[in-house]
Amino acid sequence: MNYILNIETSTKNCSVSIAKAGKTIICKEIAEEGYSHAERLHVFIEASLKEAGITYKDLSAIAVSQGPGSYTGLRIGVSAAKGLCFALDLPLIAVDTLKVLASQVTISNGLIVPMIDARRMEVYSAIFNTEFEKLREVQAEIINEDSFENLQDTIYFVGDCAEKCKAVLTKENFVFLDEIKYPSAKEMSVLSYEKYKKNDIVDVAYFEPFYLKDFLITTSKKQ
Repeated sequence: MNYILNIETSTKNCSVSIAKAGKTIICKEIAEEGYSHAERLHVFIEASLKEAGITYKDLSAIAVSQGPGSYTGLRIGVSAAKGLCFALDLPLIAVDTLKVLASQVTISNGLIVPMIDARRMEVYSAIFNTEFEKLREVQAEIINEDSFENLQDTIYFVGDCAEKCKAVLTKENFVFLDEIKYPSAKEMSVLSYEKYKKNDIVDVAYFEPFYLKDFLITTSKKQ
């Protein structure tokens, strides 16, 4: 039946969906300040399967949002997905978190810049066209008044960084879509199904989330 369980936990939004042939039939999610992913995720998975009228045995694959995003959130989502894949002998599909976020935008012209909050004025971002093709790879960058100044198209910003970025990203061609704040497993359905049809899967044993900033970990210098 090509049922896929989609898991998205890269931000404050703990999100789970069941998709059939690329169409979301059930989605359960909640965004809380306290990051309740550890408590909510498996409850959402069980409830989603029950409402969809299927069991784990009916699943064809499990998809997880790979990052970038919250270290803890990603670990919880990926650990759950890998555990289920091992137990059920299912393939694991990894989906780009920023593409999931960008996929909520419906425009005919312009560019899409999904942004996930890092800290202070730093964000994780990428640039997509209206076909959700990535025009610039993911970066961790400090946002200032010169950011994205070389882009002449109308730029649509989405993500949980709007409040802090609006003060500096003020050019006339910049548009903030405030209603699109977090990536959701709802938008993973099409993306994961396309990968499933191409057998674009990852190694369950060795797959790790895309943290992006691991290289910034340093040790203090001895005096």
